[in-house]
Amino acid sequence: MQFLTLSDADFEAKFERLVRDRRESDAGVSRDVSDILNEVRERGDGALVEYTMRFDEHRLGTEDGWSISLAECKQAYRDLDGDLREALDTAARRIRAYHEGQVPQDRDYTDEIGMRLGSRWSPVDAAGLYVPGGRAAYPSSLLMNAIPAKVAGVGRLAVVTPTPGGTVNPLVLAAAHVAGVDEIWRVGGAQAVAALAYGTQRIAPVDVITGPGNAWVAEAKRQLFGVVGIDMVAGPSEILVIADRGNDAEIIAADLLSQAEHDPTSQSILITDDPALAARVQDAIELQLLQLPTGKTARQSWDDNGLIVIVDDLADAVPLADRLAAEHVELAVADPEPLFARLRHAGSVFLGRHTPEAVGDYIAGPNHVLPTGRRARFASGLSVLDFMKRTSFIGATPQALQAIGPAAVRLAEAEGLPAHALSISKRLS
Repeated sequence: MQFLTLSDADFEAKFERLVRDRRESDAGVSRDVSDILNEVRERGDGALVEYTMRFDEHRLGTEDGWSISLAECKQAYRDLDGDLREALDTAARRIRAYHEGQVPQDRDYTDEIGMRLGSRWSPVDAAGLYVPGGRAAYPSSLLMNAIPAKVAGVGRLAVVTPTPGGTVNPLVLAAAHVAGVDEIWRVGGAQAVAALAYGTQRIAPVDVITGPGNAWVAEAKRQLFGVVGIDMVAGPSEILVIADRGNDAEIIAADLLSQAEHDPTSQSILITDDPALAARVQDAIELQLLQLPTGKTARQSWDDNGLIVIVDDLADAVPLADRLAAEHVELAVADPEPLFARLRHAGSVFLGRHTPEAVGDYIAGPNHVLPTGRRARFASGLSVLDFMKRTSFIGATPQALQAIGPAAVRLAEAEGLPAHALSISKRLS
């Protein structure tokens, strides 16, 4: 864990190294993924059988081994403990309500020269959703990916999820039932992403692939962008907490560890204007690491990638936060609005001391699939728009074309494209 003070002479050099540190896949992962994608494209189901046995020790050779039925998902939902079923329903309801507010409106109007202009939104035909199932299975991720797709109007939702040893988390199946997915395939890793993109003998191809995964899954999505649409290339989880002296150190420590427990490559950062709070948070983290079942993972994450920054004034935290462009930013201060008004780059922002990042992971409503690795500078979290596309349209009357056609002809001639000019001028004459 690094400890930096803004006034240190070498602060800028150390902070810049941290900002530039990608913590993502290396060239070896890229080569491995390229080989897997080629195998699946060439051999389809045969390649999936081999990779699934090698990586997940699950045999796809039988009819039952390939997929999970919707009836199994429904039964898993019915078998849930009542409180857990209600929690799942509440999360789904809130996620759906939030994303329904994102549905864009079509535009259709006639301008001052009589030309009809506009755009029409429509969903993609099919979407593929990747749901992790290795280190941890995340039913919340299934809800966050499937519900926006359903709200967008996608006709076919295909889930791929690894089932190591043939086992599957029943809560994931229950979430699939609640979200209304159409099919679930027992494949994971880069090979599952390839199957969704290219299609195989059993799995029909999709138009868009979303969902988080490990370095191989992220690299597969990156390489397949263009064959299909993707939500984003997701890297290790991140949290930045900006905290004033009025905070409980144990709560801030828990917030930082909430992301550290995801993966050894996750990153947790605290920026505060109170050195005493920083010291108490350090102590609280050490104690909580001893008690967490995920302590081994969180320990490595905190030791390798954790950071505490001391600033003279919390206003100085905002430009640092914008340079980090973190996935999650907590403004754990008495009045978050002044900082929030100035903050420009963040995947999602959590306002005030009573808004833990973890509530956004599950049940608040906004999507938890967010840009990492400083991509919040130019990217946004998953939304309904990731499952839709916009088609513009133009309708010209003879009078409208007469009004602007000559200018278009001049531009086409200036660009050396006479056929373009001719297609317009012949209509003008």
